[in-house]
Amino acid sequence: MAWNEPGNKGGNPWGGPPRGNRNEAQELFDKLGGLFGGGSDDEAPTGKLALLVIAVLLVLWAGLGFYQLDEQKRAVVLRLGAFHEIVGPGFHWNPPFIDTVIKENVTQQRSYTTQGAMLTEDENIVEVQLSVQYNIGDLRKFTLHIREPEHALAEATDSALRHAIGSSKMDDVLTTGRDKIAAEVQSRLQRYLDAYQTGIVVTTVNVERTQPPSAVQAAFDDVIKAREDEQRVQNEAQTYANAVVPEARGMAKRVHEEALAYRDRAIARAQGEATRFEALLAEYQKAPAVTRERLYLETMQEIYASNSKVLVDVQNGNNMLYLPLDQLRQRTPTQPAGSTASPNLSQTDMDTLSKLLEEKLRTNPQAGGRSDSGRRREAR
Repeated sequence: MAWNEPGNKGGNPWGGPPRGNRNEAQELFDKLGGLFGGGSDDEAPTGKLALLVIAVLLVLWAGLGFYQLDEQKRAVVLRLGAFHEIVGPGFHWNPPFIDTVIKENVTQQRSYTTQGAMLTEDENIVEVQLSVQYNIGDLRKFTLHIREPEHALAEATDSALRHAIGSSKMDDVLTTGRDKIAAEVQSRLQRYLDAYQTGIVVTTVNVERTQPPSAVQAAFDDVIKAREDEQRVQNEAQTYANAVVPEARGMAKRVHEEALAYRDRAIARAQGEATRFEALLAEYQKAPAVTRERLYLETMQEIYASNSKVLVDVQNGNNMLYLPLDQLRQRTPTQPAGSTASPNLSQTDMDTLSKLLEEKLRTNPQAGGRSDSGRRREAR
């Protein structure tokens, strides 16, 4: 019997149960098949294929929603175009085509460089090159509050730089004022960026290069060289002063100390001489003749000690005796004149020799062999 003949109670050509006994899952399958043109039983394979395609698309759609952020990145999630959340490092999932994920590296040190010719306070033109180091401080403001934050940074940097250069003199810009200009630009630039709500944090501003226009570069080089020469001469003068002044102070101190030492020495010597004279006076008062003789002998000894030749004037005699002490010191009294040995005479030997000569002169006044005119000769 055919499956569609009268008397067939709802059978189907595949031997399945009658339509009235299908479960709910089969009914749902039929409804979905009807949506894709499978409303009848002969179109059931087409409906199953469509469901398979839908399942694959759902898997692909779900797979597109997975992403991972490293430690340096953060992401802003927009759901249907509105801000939803900010996610940190890790593995995340957001429904594709519903959520929009904007990823940014918030720890990366970014750089911007600008240069140009600018007018200073004293109406001179200088060429300045400036670099700005920055990073992202507020990711939501950086991605949502302004369309092009880097462009806003460029405009704000030029404005802050021109304001700082316009408030400075040319000499300061070219020489010692660069650090001050960089600090002023950083402070003013950060205020501009905060007012624009860019979410950018400026970390460092460096004035890389400042120079006058090329047309007057040679003249400015001469000025800079002259300034360097002036500084060099000042440093040399200061170095010379640092060397001379302490030396002069030391010399003055030395002279002062020597003067004090001379004063103390002179005072001590004078006091010693006075004390010796007082002691000598006491001895002289006791024995005047002996003391005079001793003083005479001591004085003669001091005089003759530095002379190599002595002339002796004998009392009551007409001749003067010449004593070559320099030759007598070179040999002993018993040594012949031609001997090569020359030991020095002691003081005792000299005194003995003098006494012998004096005694001989007293006993033989003519032994001196010199006239009265020789008495007038001085010891040489």
